[in-house]
This record gives sequence, structure tokens and C-alpha cells, in this order.
Amino acid sequence: MEYRPNLDWMLTDLAKSVPGIQMIVVLSADGLRIARQGGDPDAGDRVAAACAGLQSLAGALADEIVSSDGEMRMILIEVNGGYFYLMAAGPNAYLAVLSDIRCEPGMMSSRMRDLVARLGPHLTSPPRRNGKVV
Repeated sequence: MEYRPNLDWMLTDLAKSVPGIQMIVVLSADGLRIARQGGDPDAGDRVAAACAGLQSLAGALADEIVSSDGEMRMILIEVNGGYFYLMAAGPNAYLAVLSDIRCEPGMMSSRMRDLVARLGPHLTSPPRRNGKVV
């Protein structure tokens, strides 16, 4: 089994600095949870898997924008009672946040960008083939 350092502690500052955050997940492009803050591990795994599909769809839509390079940078979804944020966080890695309605979207996206800028090199996932790092 490959050693992966515990990155959960990196998310604590974000969770404490923005009201309304319920869960933060760092995931690989193929939908595997790398780190989590809040919620339970099974929920984190479900969020990571769903995010992989969302980032793929966003990339496909970005390809239709003439001036776009096709790379997804951020997704914001508002639902009754809260928000879902997904941001590119490093090579093959993404940062996802689920929050209630107290979380102001402008503040959240700014804090996520700050976290990615500070910790981007740590929020990466090497490509895998047949379950092994290549």
C-alpha cells in the first residue's frame, strides 16, 4: 500500500474561518478522497466520487467556450439550504466544500483560492493506472 501523508489538518483553518462549512474534501481527478474535514469518511468518499463526474462535465462544457483552454477552475452550485463548491487545487487534485446558507459564496471562493495558492503543491494526486501510481 502506498504511503499518503495525512492532509486533513491542512483543511482545519478553512473550516474554522468560514461560517457554515459542513464538509471539505480534497480528491483526485479520478474521484478518490485524499483528505477530509467534517462529515464522515463514507460521505467524503461519496462527495469525491460525485466531484470526479462534475469536473469532467465542466471540462467538456469548457471545451465549447471558444476562448477557454478546457480546464475547469471552479464550480458553484446553489441548492435549497446551501452551496457546493469545487475548485481545481493542483495537478490531478480538486478541493470541494459543502456549506449551509450562512456561507457567503464570494468569501468562500476567495478562501478556497487562498488555500490552493498556499497548499497547492501538497494538494496533488499522481496519475494512476490499474490502481497504481505511474
